[in-house]
Amino acid sequence: MKIFVVGAGQVGTTIIEALHGEHELTVVDIDHERLGELAQSHGVTTVEGNGSSRHVLERGGVDEADLFISCTSRDETNLIACLLTRTLAPKAMTIARVSNEEYLEICRDRLLDVDFVVSSELEAALAVSRIIGIPAARQTNVFADGQVHMVEFEVPPSAKPGAVIGRRLRESAAPYDSRVVSIIRSGHRIIPRGAERIEPGDRVVVLGSAKAIRLWSSIVASGEQRTGDVVIFGGGRTGVAIARVLLTQGSRVRIVESDSRRAHEIAELLPQARVLEATGMDPDFLDRERIGNAEVAVFAMREDAKNHYAATLAKLHGVPFTIAIVHDVVSVEVFERSGIDVALNPRLITSEEIVRFAHDPRTRQVSMLERNRFEILDVTVRADKELIGKPFSELPTTGTVIGAIVRGERAFFPHGHDRLQPDDRVIVFTEAERSVEVEREL
Repeated sequence: MKIFVVGAGQVGTTIIEALHGEHELTVVDIDHERLGELAQSHGVTTVEGNGSSRHVLERGGVDEADLFISCTSRDETNLIACLLTRTLAPKAMTIARVSNEEYLEICRDRLLDVDFVVSSELEAALAVSRIIGIPAARQTNVFADGQVHMVEFEVPPSAKPGAVIGRRLRESAAPYDSRVVSIIRSGHRIIPRGAERIEPGDRVVVLGSAKAIRLWSSIVASGEQRTGDVVIFGGGRTGVAIARVLLTQGSRVRIVESDSRRAHEIAELLPQARVLEATGMDPDFLDRERIGNAEVAVFAMREDAKNHYAATLAKLHGVPFTIAIVHDVVSVEVFERSGIDVALNPRLITSEEIVRFAHDPRTRQVSMLERNRFEILDVTVRADKELIGKPFSELPTTGTVIGAIVRGERAFFPHGHDRLQPDDRVIVFTEAERSVEVEREL
C-alpha cells in the first residue's frame, strides 16, 4: 500500500514506525532534520514542505496514494491537505487529526469530505473514562461493539495468593467469560499456558465480557471501587474533553484551572462541573478544597513537569488514584516508575486509531500495548485457512493467542474444545512485529 503521512511529529513518527516495514511510505514535513532522521532510520521517502500545499503534494506523487494521513498539530493544515488529496488522488482514503470539537462534528456530519477524523483529546478522554471505571486497569479498549473488553491489569506486589493469583491458570478460578492472553513479568512476555501462574507484580492482559472484567478487577484490586469523584487539573481542550465525557457518565467533576478567563469559560461551558481557579500546586489549596478526598485525580496541564509535580503532591495529600496526560513518550515510564498510577500519551492513542486503516481490510480494529511491542487485532478469518475446524487445543503454539471469537452477533471466549468456523472474527493478541504475518495466517 502507498501511504502519505503529513506531519512527522510524535503521531506521525509512531505511525511510520508501525507501518514502514510493510508499506511504501512518503512523509511530508517542514522540518528538514526530522525528515533526514526518518529517512535514515526507516527508509521512507521524504518531501520537505507544507502538507497543505498543492505543489508540495504533487511533487511527492500524492496522486498514487492509497491512504493519506494528515496528523500535524494544526487542524486547518490537516483538513486542507485531506480536501486537496480528495481532488488530486480520488481513490485514496483520507484521515485527518483534529483538536477542535467543532471540526470533529462537522466532519462526522459529512459537511467536509474527509473519510475519517480522529481527535487526540477525545481519545484521551475515552481512555480515562474506561480506566476510572475499572480499578487496577492500566490500559483498556473495547471490541465488537462493546461485547469484548481488553484490559491490562497490574497485579499489586502486595497481592496475596488466592483462587487466581499464584495458581496455575488451568486450576485457577478465573472468570469463565474471559481469557488471559499475556502475562508480562519484569518486562518480558510469558505465554499464558495452563501451567503458568499470575504472580504479584505481573501485568496481565485479559479479554473478557464486561461482567468478567468487573470480576477480574475485584480480584486484582481487592474489591476497590471508584464511584466517580474526580478532580481534573488543567482546563485546556484535553481537560475539558475528559470532564465532558465523565459528566455524561455520572461522575462528580471538579476542574482546577489557573487562568481566570479560561476558568470562567469552562464554568459556562460545563455548568455541571465545579471550576476552581488555582494552580493546583499549593498545599493549602489542596487541604482547603479537600482534594485528598477525591477518588481520582487527572492531570491534563500542558507541561509534563507540572503534571508530575502536581500528581505527586496530590498523592501526598491522599488522592488514591492518579492519571497523568503526558506529552513526551519517555515521560510515560518516568511517571509510572515514580508512583503515578497511569500515564497516558494522547498522541500514541491517536496513532493506534489511525494505524488500523493500513492493516489488511479484514482487520477492523487494532489496539497497541507496551509502546507498540504488542497488538490486539480484530480480524475476520478466511474460509480457506487450515485453522478452520481444528480444536483450539490442537492449534500450533506460536505465541499468538486468540482471546475471543465473534460469530454472527455473539462474542464468546474460546476454550480447548472450541473450533474456528469460516467468517469468524477473532480478537487476537500478538507481538507487533508479527501482526502482518498473523493476518496472513488467518
